Amino acid sequence: MSDASERAVATAQGSVRLKIRRQDTPESSPYWEEFTVPYVKNMNVISALQHVQRNPKTVNGKEVAPVVWDCNCLEEVCGACTMNINGRVRQSCSALIDDPTVGREITLEPMEKFPVKRDLWVDRSRIFKDLKRAKAWINIDGTYDLGPGPRYSEKLQEWRYKFSECMSCGCCMEACPQYTKEGDFIGAAIIGQTVLFNEHPTGRLNAAERLDATMGRGGLNECGNAQNCVEVCPKHIPLTEAIASLGRQQTLHMLKKLFGGARV
Repeated sequence: MSDASERAVATAQGSVRLKIRRQDTPESSPYWEEFTVPYVKNMNVISALQHVQRNPKTVNGKEVAPVVWDCNCLEEVCGACTMNINGRVRQSCSALIDDPTVGREITLEPMEKFPVKRDLWVDRSRIFKDLKRAKAWINIDGTYDLGPGPRYSEKLQEWRYKFSECMSCGCCMEACPQYTKEGDFIGAAIIGQTVLFNEHPTGRLNAAERLDATMGRGGLNECGNAQNCVEVCPKHIPLTEAIASLGRQQTLHMLKKLFGGARV
């Protein structure tokens, strides 16, 4: 779209104003810049940012470097585009301008619980390191045909499916008062994945290892039960139920270790 066409659209339908917290390098200080983009029906925050990327001029007409953010699927599946929108952590691909919680006056900030790489782009690698720490996978040899997988009930399948939707987006960590840059707490997403794999018939064989990993420093014991995690989860995963479930599993695991045998 040409500049003249964009001005015509903005005149006809109005505009969207973005106030963006920017940061040039991980070590530099943050600063604010504001941009105006033409409003288009059904547009989301990502499409507004894409407009700024194509035409990076502030409201004062100053040409600046394009805004940097992270995204991939644009379907609320990959979890990459998480940011703080008007003070609330959420996925920017599903944040529609027509939603009253978003609106046409939008403040965008990077997540605070993860190191900023540039502008709205943060380093979420800690999440994936903690998934490894909790051994959140199913051990499969892979050298021979295992045949059909183990059967389990429809009720268990429905329970596990909700946890399988986790995108590792970081929303639950960002909203959690116990999850900090300096701390070791693994956060609700890792707890949910631990429960997911412990409830799998094959994964249950290694449940003791996951329970040991989540009972130490930074584990479940550091959860303050604020329940912010379940409020902001874009997939509506029952994270508080996962926290309770893991707590019960850890108690039984500890008792069995105390009274003979570490198997759960």
